[in-house]
This record gives sequence, C-alpha cells and structure tokens, in this order.
Amino acid sequence: QVQVVESGGGSVQAGGTLRLSCAASRYAFSNYCLGWFRQAPGKEREAVATTFTGGHTSYYADSVKDRFTISQDNAKNTLYLQMNSLKPEDTAMYYCAADPDVPHCTTGYLAAPSLWHYWGQGTQVTVSS
Repeated sequence: QVQVVESGGGSVQAGGTLRLSCAASRYAFSNYCLGWFRQAPGKEREAVATTFTGGHTSYYADSVKDRFTISQDNAKNTLYLQMNSLKPEDTAMYYCAADPDVPHCTTGYLAAPSLWHYWGQGTQVTVSS
C-alpha cells in the first residue's frame, strides 16, 4: 500500500504562487502513476495534473496548463505541484494520489479520480481576489 501525505497549501492573493508537496512511499517513484487532484465546495473532484514516475510523462487539465507544473524528486520521494498565476477559481482542497495502473497516466488523458487507488488527506488552497 502506498502512503501519500500532502503539504504546502495556504492562502494567497490572485496572481500569487504556491508549491504543494506530496511525500509518498518510495516505490511509488518507480513505474507508478502519481497525480494531483482538487475538489472545490459543491463540485466534483477533478484531475489537475498527473505524471508517470517511470518516464516523466505528464498531463494537465486545460484550466491549469501553462500555470501549474508537476514534478518529482526521487531522492526525496516527493511529488510537487508548482502553482503560478493563481486565480480565485483555483480555490479547492488539493489531493495527491497514487495508482499502479500505468495507463491511468500514460495514455494522453486525465484518468477519472475514481480510478485512483491511494489518496492523501488533502491540503487547502485559497486564492482571494
């Protein structure tokens, strides 16, 4: 079982930046899917960005392309989400997730959250206008 723990959320003004971190089990950084998801109040959970740790293939939701960057540090067993030019609509609880099913992060689309196996508790991001 993969353990994932998020950190780095907070409150920022529009246009600001935040970097989220996800500490995960070591073997999740070898041929695994890791991803960031978010859920705003009253909305369904959605995929933000995913990556395949065995090949650094990454995909992003259209709403965050060119603003958010997913990256990994294998030496630290940590996944990151760098968020720039934040907007009020980015306000949500952000979750890190892991999944062993490689097609969930390598076939060119963002797999639905229901397909992912392992989840963290989330970290809140609030962007004020």
